[in-house]
Amino acid sequence: MNNWTLKGLTAGKVSIKWPKDKNSDNSQSQQGLLQIPLFNSNACQNNCHQCVDICPTQALSLETNNNTVAMDYGRCINCQACVEICPVDGALDPTWKGSYASLDRNDLIQSSLNQKKSIQTEAEIVGQRVRSRFRGSLHIRHIDAGSCNGCESELQGLLNPYYNLHRLGIFFTPSPRFADLLLITGPVVPQMKDIVLRTWQAMPEPRFVFAAGTCAVSAALFDSGYAKGDGVDAILPVDLYLPGCPPSPASLIHGLYLFTGRTDQDIKDGKANDN
Repeated sequence: MNNWTLKGLTAGKVSIKWPKDKNSDNSQSQQGLLQIPLFNSNACQNNCHQCVDICPTQALSLETNNNTVAMDYGRCINCQACVEICPVDGALDPTWKGSYASLDRNDLIQSSLNQKKSIQTEAEIVGQRVRSRFRGSLHIRHIDAGSCNGCESELQGLLNPYYNLHRLGIFFTPSPRFADLLLITGPVVPQMKDIVLRTWQAMPEPRFVFAAGTCAVSAALFDSGYAKGDGVDAILPVDLYLPGCPPSPASLIHGLYLFTGRTDQDIKDGKANDN
């Protein structure tokens, strides 16, 4: 018997118990691999704006009504430039807690102008019930719509023995005919728009869309210029948003759990649970 075979047999099961066991070791740090800066508008000093000037994607911007800073996590690429330049303790900090997966794009925006409704509509309630039907078996069709392959590397990690996505009843399928969820990475470049649309149209109803990674959520760095791309919601209705450059495998799992109703959302109105 080869040494690696013997080592594998003696090591036993290596798959992490999280998220089925929420009390398992390192469950919080697994989600926190995302490390998007945590913005606290209450600690922000007026008329500073250094973070706005240095942000390469305009994730941080000035509000027109009161000249205060607003944060759009859907445009953040985790570069940490704002954290390094911010002169105020507690205004911008790297975080290793929680996940930024969201069912509503507005929940990724922290702004005094963000007037998100707090009561679920009838359509949202029905949609939640439909998605919960996929708790035991969810099939995903993935499309790279112009990615740098950073998100694809993290998606590959979902299938390794440590994360073992199949244990959760979630599977990737090569055919849109068998897919429930269309997972899109990268800014949707013009050459891929038709392919994305045709793939979505080939899926049976009910069909859903997952914008995975900051590029898919907003196109961020790539939403201007002659070769620009678009966020997925510019061409398709998006049911699940997950920023990150790239989002970690654990964040992807949390997003899929949120989509199927197996966990709660950690961010609301641009504010994480601990902010």
